[in-house]
Amino acid sequence: MNILWICSDQQRFDTLGCTGNEFVKTPNIDRIASMGIKFNRAYTQSPVCAPSRASFLTGRYPRTCGVRQNGQNIPRDEKLVTKLFADNGYMCGLSGKLHISACNKQYTKIIEPRIDDGYHYFKWSHHPAGRKDKGNWPMNDYTMWLAAKGVEYKETPRSDCKYIADGMPEKHHQSAWCTDMALECMQSADNWDIPWLFSVNYFDPHHSFNPPKEYLERYLSILDEIPLPNYIPGELDNKTVFQKRDHAGAYDTPGNFSYDDMSEKDHRLIRAAYWAMIDLLDVQIGRILDYLEESGQLENTMIIFTSDHGEGLGDHGIYLKGPYFYENNVRIPLILSCPKLIPAGQESDELVELVDLAPTICEAAGIAKSDGFQGKSLLPLVTGSTEPGSYRGSIYCEYYNSNINHRNPLAYATMVRDDRYKLVRVHDGNNEQKVLCELYDLKTDPDETVNQSENPEYAETKSRMLGLMCDRMAQTCDPLPLRNSCW
Repeated sequence: MNILWICSDQQRFDTLGCTGNEFVKTPNIDRIASMGIKFNRAYTQSPVCAPSRASFLTGRYPRTCGVRQNGQNIPRDEKLVTKLFADNGYMCGLSGKLHISACNKQYTKIIEPRIDDGYHYFKWSHHPAGRKDKGNWPMNDYTMWLAAKGVEYKETPRSDCKYIADGMPEKHHQSAWCTDMALECMQSADNWDIPWLFSVNYFDPHHSFNPPKEYLERYLSILDEIPLPNYIPGELDNKTVFQKRDHAGAYDTPGNFSYDDMSEKDHRLIRAAYWAMIDLLDVQIGRILDYLEESGQLENTMIIFTSDHGEGLGDHGIYLKGPYFYENNVRIPLILSCPKLIPAGQESDELVELVDLAPTICEAAGIAKSDGFQGKSLLPLVTGSTEPGSYRGSIYCEYYNSNINHRNPLAYATMVRDDRYKLVRVHDGNNEQKVLCELYDLKTDPDETVNQSENPEYAETKSRMLGLMCDRMAQTCDPLPLRNSCW
């Protein structure tokens, strides 16, 4: 079968019609859900780009595969699942981001360093910006595509909100380009009768919040209906220093989306722009679905729709992402469809992780799984061959100085959650921080506003969850034998 792997960037779970959002227009993504299975409790392994992407492409946890922070290069002896497919006769293609190695222009002047990743067709655009002072790279295929059309990339500041902008028009948008490139590769593979795996890695809805002007327009008439962020003043008093700092400025940068400096209109416009970017993604995904249906490939194609991590959007008084593990940061959409394999119209409340995707697609395609995989195939769930509640008892996420913004102190933290509780532990070897634990009872406090870690009534639960965290951390030990001999 073919594999279409769609990964948006920084998209929360609650941003689709099929996940309960009444504002967005996502009929095409909702259609994928209606054709297959929607996972209501899917989680990333890190709330930051590179660790998450390296993890789900290798089927291994971030620190195991060697990419625990943005700015690290994935080790050359790591094997991506796309390499396994390429070695088994698949044409593998990518458009958009890869981001499993250093992508800041400070570290790489031309293009993201690559290992033998299996991609035959590689149209790379880490970031859509088109000028040197905006972090552009000479080998950015998207900006070269624009240049060939005589078009310059630009964002137009808006007068009604300094935090958003009018982005490129739809026909010249990076999301449209990603889709064009995907269709080009799929059509070529179909002409040659070659099975394919394609990664469509859209940059949206990652900030900057800059949808095409025409996509934002419809939200302006309903702006007052858009809910304000989930934030109770004072809720950060007994939470970690990192959250308090990012409340004053995202990425520990004062003034960068500083929550208290924003008006209610600002909050609503940012949310509207974020949703508008998702609306645009849905239209582009619809183009791919139409092609698959018209070419007769839809029945034989497994489609994955997911994202690498979430986005704060002002919830808990914080924008963007960082060393915290609220649901809006780590819970992401995950939808699988494959008419020949997966019964339609399913919904699952099982706890699943993105690290499970690599073994899933290998089993679906009949390809031997890597001995290094740490995830579990989802196929027993989607085909109904396993008992409900027996798949996975907990979720594990990690943040090991992953975004290198918090310098004093450095941010090292891990999270576990089970069916009801979530525990976050900040690992502070110097005992410099006042708050080291967060404990949330997701049954009584689904909005995660009350930290119960020092509540005596939750002492037994806290102890049990700390033990679970130790077990899950130990289980991230590399299952592969040592590859570098000390002799």
